[in-house]
Amino acid sequence: MAGTVEGEKVDVSFSGRRCIHSRNCVLGNPHVFVPNAKGEWIHPEAASVEKVVALAENCPSGAITYHRKDGGPQEKPPVVNTVRLRENGPLAVHAEIVLGDETFYRATLCRCGLSQNEPFCDNAHIKAGFTATGEPPLKDTPALEARDGPLRIAPTVNGPLKLEGNAEIVTGTGHTIDRTTRVFLCRCGHSANKPFCHNSHKRVGFVG
Repeated sequence: MAGTVEGEKVDVSFSGRRCIHSRNCVLGNPHVFVPNAKGEWIHPEAASVEKVVALAENCPSGAITYHRKDGGPQEKPPVVNTVRLRENGPLAVHAEIVLGDETFYRATLCRCGLSQNEPFCDNAHIKAGFTATGEPPLKDTPALEARDGPLRIAPTVNGPLKLEGNAEIVTGTGHTIDRTTRVFLCRCGHSANKPFCHNSHKRVGFVG
């Protein structure tokens, strides 16, 4: 399911392909995002533009986006590009993400190797009982000269995610484990050095 609901001051778009059902939207304001609705479930007029914007920008997968029509600021890329490790779950990326011919600011990317919606998470890790800590050992890494800018993400053929650009890889509690401008992150689910690639994709015959 995808589409745009037009409001007087703000339009709200939803991409079912990107959604991981974090429920930040329906828990944040069930009047704007109505849970279990049989018909239209997005109502931009049910709250102020600022509240609608805050709800959209709190969607980790980027499934919810908006376009303001009141002259207010549109969503901007963050001042620090981050890749957050979700405990036993995906990579939550907040950056000026460049993936193929698309550019967006929020995404949750599979790292269990089982998603049918690669490179995005589709919650396959839950059914599979995937385990991967969100709090790996910290590394002492030097500060980056810049912390923002485009972050190019490319799923390699039958291999890891290649990230090129400024990025801080952080734990679920916000501690930095790496600062990098180029890194390969596991997406087969079998690396012994998660979240980093350990070439385990070759051993297990990962296809993606």
